Amino acid sequence: MAEINPVLVVVDVQNGFVTEHSEHVVPVIEQLVREWLDRGRDVVFTRYLNYDDSPFEQIMGWSKLKNSPEIDIVDHLQGLSRKAVAVVDKKVYTLFNDEGIELANARLWIDMFVCGIDTEVCVLKTAVDAFERGIRAWLLTDASASHSGREPNDAGVLVAQKMLGRKQTIATVEVEGAISA
Repeated sequence: MAEINPVLVVVDVQNGFVTEHSEHVVPVIEQLVREWLDRGRDVVFTRYLNYDDSPFEQIMGWSKLKNSPEIDIVDHLQGLSRKAVAVVDKKVYTLFNDEGIELANARLWIDMFVCGIDTEVCVLKTAVDAFERGIRAWLLTDASASHSGREPNDAGVLVAQKMLGRKQTIATVEVEGAISA
């Protein structure tokens, strides 16, 4: 039987994604990360880095998050990110670029708890990619948000319930029960 090695993945809580619609999750995530690290568990942060002529720029016309301070992890999480197993820089929606795949394989994660910004995009894609790799993925609803507002966030949760299973979208207070199940 594999040793339980759950990981908390904090997706893209960067200055460029924190708005009046998403800022409420920062203290929730900060508390969660502190508790996770205090228990000696793995924590991984991701940072989305856009680039010139990216598909996001060419197809969507979206050219944000190319430089500091937009790409920086928010101040409240900077110190905690330095205590994480890794900060994975990515140019795609998901944690599972080459570095993320290597990390998941090396750390033998069987449970992945995913939170951050944006629920309907990078948080969802990371959770679904984990699921498709045989990792039990959990989307933490009260620690995830959309910088675009409540409606996109709710859509992301709904799609996660369909793709991961209704029981896989939980609040942070349900994490310990999920780990021990």
